[in-house]
Amino acid sequence: MKKEIRQISEDCKTVQVTIADERWYIKTETDANGKVLSMKEYPSVTWIADHYPKGVGFYMWLANQGWDNAESNLHAAGNRGSKVHQAIGILLLGNELKMDDKLRNNETGEDEAITLEEWEAIMSFSAWHNLTKPKMLANELAVFNDELMYAGTADYICEIEGEKWLIDFKSGKDVWPSYELQVSAYAHALPPELKPDRLAILQVGYKRNKAGWKLTELEDKFDLFQAAQQIWRNECSTVKVFKKDYPVSISLSLS
Repeated sequence: MKKEIRQISEDCKTVQVTIADERWYIKTETDANGKVLSMKEYPSVTWIADHYPKGVGFYMWLANQGWDNAESNLHAAGNRGSKVHQAIGILLLGNELKMDDKLRNNETGEDEAITLEEWEAIMSFSAWHNLTKPKMLANELAVFNDELMYAGTADYICEIEGEKWLIDFKSGKDVWPSYELQVSAYAHALPPELKPDRLAILQVGYKRNKAGWKLTELEDKFDLFQAAQQIWRNECSTVKVFKKDYPVSISLSLS
């Protein structure tokens, strides 16, 4: 999903438009009237972590699928995961979700029906939550590491039996190495009061057990995230957020 930020020049004749896609987070400072005073651009945790080797299992899957099918399946899985995330957010805010409700497809921007597969994933999250009874501390929290200049969104920070957990929600059947790097990076960007005791991935809609979900505790692999960031810097140092100046008005000379 793209985010557009506009800054009007001091003479009010031009506007600078900044457009950031999912690879970037933008932290803005505004005045009391909402005018943008400054912006900082942070590459996303997921973009950086994707530069870590994905492992033999992923490449075997890619070879079996073929490039076109793999791309299609990854897009479908991404949209499914996004809708399940939306649903979980609705539930965590104390709202009821109905089977015939609609959720946004991030690729098309349109609201669409919840599929049975997505509904089963949402049901499995509810089952885990009812069993575990976590106390929510934060949900869908944007985090920024100003020292290392990266940002991301921490899915869920909660307290379970007196310990703080940072949990990332996934709707796939595998826990890839990049997921461990992502959660570790989020942990090192949180404010001190939310620093977790434990890190985990919660897979919902999980097909490999009867519960329908699986909670996998992770090691802190921040050192490997930093290694991936070194590779990212080498490969992506020239990639910039889109910026362009436009006139704020247009008129024709008709005489």
